[in-house]
Amino acid sequence: MTSIPGYRLNDPTLAASPVSGQEFADLKVSLLFDDDDIAALRQAGTIVGDQIEAILDVWYGFVGGTPHLLRYFSDARTGEPIGLYLAAVRKRFGQWILDTCRAEFDGAWLAWQEEIGRRHHRSGKNRTDGVNATAHIPMRHLLALVIPISVTMRPFLAKKGASPAEVDKMHAAWTKAVLLQAILWSRPYAKEGDF
Repeated sequence: MTSIPGYRLNDPTLAASPVSGQEFADLKVSLLFDDDDIAALRQAGTIVGDQIEAILDVWYGFVGGTPHLLRYFSDARTGEPIGLYLAAVRKRFGQWILDTCRAEFDGAWLAWQEEIGRRHHRSGKNRTDGVNATAHIPMRHLLALVIPISVTMRPFLAKKGASPAEVDKMHAAWTKAVLLQAILWSRPYAKEGDF
């Protein structure tokens, strides 16, 4: 979906991820992430596809109500939230939900994860949208947000009549996929050889 400004999944000009195929395969094994999880994510995508705005309302309500998180979307000089920045990120965040459910987990997807990580790190924060927000999101917040993004998804997965066992599978797959991405996003934070 290239019509979203700053969205670059499948952009052939993105540099390849420095994470090797074997490292990525090993990471998925460590997370117990397998083909059953991919199938559960596909099912989740059919359930949440028309609930994206409601999900984002929950997530943005959390970030907007948490001053230490909102500051990463606020002007570095004034401390005031940057509305246009929040709106641009929201569009990409909504697409990210769908991408997580539809991911091919291939080289293009890995390259996009590297770019997303860079956009949270001082090496790339604020450049995509040309804003003067706080210039770096500490890795601790990047990883901590796995929980609210995962926990709050469960009620949306349960809204359309899936059995409790199906909801459990979809929620576990979603949580694994979110953690997988957060781990990949943390790569720019690591010193060479430490990731």
